[in-house]
Amino acid sequence: MGLFRRKPKLPAAQRPPLAAEERVLAWAAVGDGQGDGVVVASNLGLWLPGRAERLGWHDILKAVWSGRQLTVTPAEVSAERDGYLVVADGPAESHLLLDPGELPHQVRERVTRSVAYTQHRPVPGGAGRVAARRVPGVDGLTWTVRLDPGTPADDPEVLAETDRLVAEARAATAPADV
Repeated sequence: MGLFRRKPKLPAAQRPPLAAEERVLAWAAVGDGQGDGVVVASNLGLWLPGRAERLGWHDILKAVWSGRQLTVTPAEVSAERDGYLVVADGPAESHLLLDPGELPHQVRERVTRSVAYTQHRPVPGGAGRVAARRVPGVDGLTWTVRLDPGTPADDPEVLAETDRLVAEARAATAPADV
């Protein structure tokens, strides 16, 4: 039975350059002619083949597991506003995992756990998602707005409304007299 079967340890040659406080939670080899590589989930984020740096859990807008393939959509910062970032979907990366083990579970759990607040709201000419994420090693929450495709990101009315929505969300999530 596989009850006590342990996954082999991540080979040293495949180990990403982890930070001092970082530890590997799960990993899986990438297959199907995509070259040698591994996807590594750590307590601080996700290491994907071909990336020199870790993708923080708070930087992942969407992660989808198809049963064989992990598709990750990272956030790309399109503007810095007062107290929050405007983000858009970066190019999605898909990896076929030969023996996924705990990796899909860890990705789902860690991305979900990083979200402290999320709400989809209308703005002039479209809509957007206001979100607050927990970032390892950072006190407080990091706020973002992801505008829906087609919403005019540089329209002054949209920016004024996103400023208002973030301020409203911050007020609603602020701890009562600490």
